[in-house]
Amino acid sequence: MAAETTFSAKIPVFGKIVLPILVTQVAMYMITFFDILMTGRYDSAHLAGVTIGSSFWNPVYTGLAGILLSVTPIVAQAIGANRKQDVRPTVQQGLYISIVLFIAVFAILQLVIRFALGSLQVEPEVREVARGYLSAMSLGLLPLFAYNVFRSFIDALAATRVTMAVTLLSAPINVLFNYLLIFGKAGFPELGGIGAGAASAITYWIVLLIAILVVHRGRMFSDYRILSGWQRPAFPKWKEIILLGVPIGISIFTETSIFAVVTLFMSAYSTETISAHQIALNFTSLLYMIPLSLSMGATILVGQAAGAGGKRDAVQFSWLGVTMAIGFSLISILILVMFREGIASLYTDDQAIIRLAVQFFLFAALFQLSDAIQAPVQGALRGYKDVNVTFIMAIISYWVIGLPVGYALANLTDLGPYGYWIGLITGLTAGAVTLSVRLILIQRKKALE
Repeated sequence: MAAETTFSAKIPVFGKIVLPILVTQVAMYMITFFDILMTGRYDSAHLAGVTIGSSFWNPVYTGLAGILLSVTPIVAQAIGANRKQDVRPTVQQGLYISIVLFIAVFAILQLVIRFALGSLQVEPEVREVARGYLSAMSLGLLPLFAYNVFRSFIDALAATRVTMAVTLLSAPINVLFNYLLIFGKAGFPELGGIGAGAASAITYWIVLLIAILVVHRGRMFSDYRILSGWQRPAFPKWKEIILLGVPIGISIFTETSIFAVVTLFMSAYSTETISAHQIALNFTSLLYMIPLSLSMGATILVGQAAGAGGKRDAVQFSWLGVTMAIGFSLISILILVMFREGIASLYTDDQAIIRLAVQFFLFAALFQLSDAIQAPVQGALRGYKDVNVTFIMAIISYWVIGLPVGYALANLTDLGPYGYWIGLITGLTAGAVTLSVRLILIQRKKALE
């Protein structure tokens, strides 16, 4: 990465990093998408079971997997500072941590399967499918966590095209095994929604094996000898990874779980309202892949620049990510406002649901700008290894401000379910403002050092 280049000259550099990350994120999103789509083609009760199982899986997995994202800024700064000898120990210790996280999450999911699902007021068949889906998915936890470590290492080297290529293989592999295990084709057992979980677990194992092969034999990775000279677990290195990673994980969990809680509150309304809410949430989650990718790109480039002592480069990459995200948010707003009815029609033919979804899309358009700012700002702060204040700000923004405001508006005014979305907008806006102020303060502090 060239130092002290102009702001405009950094645009293609940023784009080269972010585009493969975007493709990777969309490919990972497609696994859950195809699980739901193909299970829906099989049976509605199985679809409900997979949906419930996913609602428990996503916040727990994304929150704890976020801990491993700390490998990216640690490795990026080591490379920027030309300390290549620090890379292999970081990755290997990260893999050890992934095993511990697997044990922890597996235990949590077993508690969910045994106790939490039993308390839900759903049909017995739906509950059994949800249990089977989570049980099958849990078998893929270890490769999923380990792959996150390898991906963080590869991305920190700015080799995001490699992770893009590896992850792109996951969608067709998952579709193939979904076809075989959901519908019982080619002699495989017909498992329905449970088969979707098994297909995902198999996919995660295959993708991990491909990543190991790439890291072992890839020319650009051979100098780091990641898979040789294994060290024993080193708790000082664990401390570095965990102290940086836990706030990242909590920040991600805080954000993902708030949407899950709002969905839970939506259960007080009609089935049409819940469905419309899910449609709006599903489509905006897809749009969020772009600011999320810009956030991950900012972590890599800011981390490398900060490690190399390029203070000006780090500042420029930080705000370039924000600028690009704001530009995309304006396009997102235009799409949601102008094409909201057509988008809703892609999901359902039910006119009552479409009418409600159209209203939810208007509120979704309102939080695009705040979402676009807070995501890359968080990514830049992670590049600076500033994460503790960030996760505190996330908790305050979403849980102390956003959720209470949404609950009050939904229950004390005539806004009803839309009040929760105004709460989300309020929380995201608070996060965008406070995190931006924090980034400015960190940059000023770095400038004085």
